[in-house]
Amino acid sequence: SDGVCPFCYIGKRELENALARFEQRDSVRVVWKSFELDPDAPDERGVDTYRMLMEKYGMTREQVLERTRSVRERAASLGLNYHFDKAIVGSSFQPHRLLQFAKSKGLGGAAKERLFKAYFTEGKHLANPTTLAALGVEIGLPAAEVSALLRSDAFSREVRADEQEACQLRVTGVPFFAFDRRLSVSGAQSEETFLEALRQVWTSRGT
Repeated sequence: SDGVCPFCYIGKRELENALARFEQRDSVRVVWKSFELDPDAPDERGVDTYRMLMEKYGMTREQVLERTRSVRERAASLGLNYHFDKAIVGSSFQPHRLLQFAKSKGLGGAAKERLFKAYFTEGKHLANPTTLAALGVEIGLPAAEVSALLRSDAFSREVRADEQEACQLRVTGVPFFAFDRRLSVSGAQSEETFLEALRQVWTSRGT
């Protein structure tokens, strides 16, 4: 998934809701993998999501607002508050490095949630080192280690490895969910779809 993808945050919450109902949820381990929707994006485009879509599709702001309304409403139905007008559009590579570091500390899930909220709800600039450092410390990462990470290229290789794995799996868009390498679900599907996938894969493991 990508921390700047609105459907990835929705998919995360739908999966979590499914896991809450899954009978064997204590046996499930969720691993968040890196994927950049726009690997060539600059650190900051200088526009919000609405302006970016206006320029990309040649639409008015009113048309973009209407086009994204269903996404905002679905997010809201899951308790997620999207503020596309606050989003600072740009590269997601640096937050992916922070995610990889957090994963090495057992805090991958906490990092993913915090990065999503920071981007979609709070309008924080995820490519900004100061912002990332604060978010890392907030979820429990050592401040000195986060600062060292952001001054280096550490965990870049891990990001690229995830992206190469995505290519091998022929993933062209996110969110993309691979269940035990036995079943995949593409897109921000419903809680019921994820629950069925979990049960199906769990059953197949016993055969």
